[in-house]
Amino acid sequence: MSDGPKKKVVKDIKVDLDKCIGCRACEVACSAFHARPKYSSTNPSMSRIRVVIDDLNDVYVPIRAGDYTPAECTGRNTYTINGKQYKECSFCGVSCPSRDLFKEPGSGLPLKCDMCEDDPPLSEPMCVQVCTHDALTYQEREEEGQAEEMQEELEIGLESLADRYGLEKLKDIVARMSMKTDK
Repeated sequence: MSDGPKKKVVKDIKVDLDKCIGCRACEVACSAFHARPKYSSTNPSMSRIRVVIDDLNDVYVPIRAGDYTPAECTGRNTYTINGKQYKECSFCGVSCPSRDLFKEPGSGLPLKCDMCEDDPPLSEPMCVQVCTHDALTYQEREEEGQAEEMQEELEIGLESLADRYGLEKLKDIVARMSMKTDK
């Protein structure tokens, strides 16, 4: 017996471009939160949010890391903002093979914004907490419908490694690792 459509909570970060000053505090806070151990370092290349900056025209666009995709998209649109042209990739949050944005340096594993979910949970993600100009605001809303099952982080990481090194090599490594643990 079904109780009707289930509701899921959708978490989102709203961006107000008119308020963003390009300080990149969001990048630093995100990278510190996700450092291991937590807050032990700040490496903006590990951040799940990036600020695309056009200093000449004073345009700042915070972009959060989205899902991993094993293929490049076909979007090749160009946007003009204050007379400067930007490729569509400049505003895309997807981790894909065509660029290194939102990939861990060294391993190439994709990064994805997890809204700084922690135990105990934070009231709002770190990037929102440190944004002193309210360019980033956190919001939650309920949506009706079945909550889609998201891939586990481990599965996404393994998929990325298989795409990069090949499934056979990945299987060999896992087999060797399991032989080490059997001893």
